[in-house]
Parts: sequence; C-alpha cells; structure tokens
Amino acid sequence: MQIECYAQRLLNPFRGVVHVIRYQSAEAVTTDGIEWDIYVSNDALVEDLGRAGRRAQVSDIRYGHWSPEKGLKRGPLYPSDDFKRLEDMGAVVYEHLLQVHREVPFRFRDQFELWLLDRDSQPLALLHSVRADSETDTKPPLDWRAGMAAQETFRSAAIADLAEPAGTYLTRHVNSLSAGVAQWFRRSDDGAGLGLHALNGSAGLAGRVLEAEAFPPLFVATAAMDAAHTRLVHDYFAWQAPWMLLLPHLDTGTRVALETAACQQAEAIEKHCRLYPAIIDHAALQAARVEAALLRSQPRPQQQDEVMAMFYIELGSTESQAT
Repeated sequence: MQIECYAQRLLNPFRGVVHVIRYQSAEAVTTDGIEWDIYVSNDALVEDLGRAGRRAQVSDIRYGHWSPEKGLKRGPLYPSDDFKRLEDMGAVVYEHLLQVHREVPFRFRDQFELWLLDRDSQPLALLHSVRADSETDTKPPLDWRAGMAAQETFRSAAIADLAEPAGTYLTRHVNSLSAGVAQWFRRSDDGAGLGLHALNGSAGLAGRVLEAEAFPPLFVATAAMDAAHTRLVHDYFAWQAPWMLLLPHLDTGTRVALETAACQQAEAIEKHCRLYPAIIDHAALQAARVEAALLRSQPRPQQQDEVMAMFYIELGSTESQAT
C-alpha cells in the first residue's frame, strides 16, 4: 500500500501551497495545516483511455472534512458497489491523516516547472508546476498573472499616476517583457534546471541546463526592469509575503525581509504560519498572531472567505485561453 505525502505550489499567481496525502485516487488536502478536505474519484473510468485518460476530467466525490477540533464530518453516501471501493480508498487516506497531520509541512514534489521566458530565452515568471513529466503536456495560458486578489488589494507607489490597479499594470508589464514563449524545466535539488520542451518556441531550447541563479527565487525576474518597475515587483513580493514564507528554499535575509512585510497582514500569517518551514523572528510573528486573534474577536460584517476560491478559479483555467 503506497501512500504519498507531499506539498505543491498554487501558481499563476502564487497564492499559497497545498499539502496532500494521496492513496490511489483518494486524497486529503489542506492549505493551512488545520482544515482538511478528503476527496475520492473514480479513476477506473479512464484507465482504458491511455494517454488521453490523463486529460479526461473525473469528478471528485467529497468523502469528508476533518479538523483536529471538530473531527470528521462525512460527505454524502451512495449505495453502490463502485462507491464502496471509493469509500475504502477514502478510509485509507483518513486513517493516515490521523497519524501524520502534525508532520506538515511536507516536502515539495512539484519539480517540473513551466517558465515564461524573456526575449533572451531566460526565465521571467513561473506559470505552473507539476510532479511528473507525464503532466507537462497540459496547455496552460502562456501569460503571467498578478491575480484577481492583487487587483483588489495590492497597492504600490512605485509607478506614479497609475490610472488602473497596480496588479493590472504589473501583469501587463511582466508579459510585455516576453515574446510569449514558455519552457518546461526539471529542477534538481541544487536548483539547476534541465530544459524540456518549449511552448510556442524553438525545439532547440530543449536539453539546455540553466544554473540555479537563472531562476528568480520569488518567481518573477527583475533583471530587465528599471528601478521603478523593480520596486513595483518588490512591493508585490511584500504583499505576497504571508504566502512566500511557505517556501522552503529562502535564504535568511530574504526570509527576514518577508517576515517583516508579512506582519502587516496578521490574519494571513495566522492562517498559514503552521506550514512555515522556518521562522526567524518568532516574537514578531507571535505578535502578529495575537493581533489576528484580537481582530477575530471584534464584530464585523459577515463575509465569505474568497481567497481559496480565487486561486482555484485561476488554476482551473489550465485548458482555457487567457482572459
């Protein structure tokens, strides 16, 4: 019985990390290390389709929702032999979840990365990541996106007299530095990347090896930007800080700077801090968590938490055209 536990980035834009416990076609997923959703799917329906089967969509069935505080809340039950098989897979994942949920963060396994290239064919912005070479035949939109949340809440004074949201402007500027070519890379443990096939580009790009320094650690390169646009990107990184701190490869200086920026978004820190692989300034982050608790205790209008819905909408467009 093989059970996998791994982490994977949520990309284009980067808005967090999903941690997964998977057995066959059942999986438990969390973005905060507390609330877990368990799903099962009937992959047997596409087993005979070969390569095309990987592209077919099989609906997930909700096995249940679990948290340490509330326990398991089961999803709907269906009286059929086929569903009994799915139930058994879900039960395996659930039992393993009870054993390992305190072990998050899991190791990242999405080492296959799709990068938008600049006009010199160097990595400009990270668009997508997957765990296996077989998954690189997807066709995501070849434009980078700051994201819908950025259009609403990201602010920057780096560019004077903007007549549009800073996130909208940043999206257009980053994409203007590319010729619309993207390339898959397999990243190694030392950060280097082996070039695989290119999308909209020359087959001659395949087989090249780029050193770790060629890949911007926060997923957007600024080498070709002037000072104002570089500041705009750094302001965007600061706005993303509560999510950036989920990444395991950050050097100490970068993590310190991101922790400082993240403390301006106390509630986002509280949501994700259990999955941070390292913390430099424990006192500052604890103070932010106390602030988040105080904010939660204050009455305010009821509103739906749309953060997860935002990046699932954006990630769900991998077979669609850019909008």
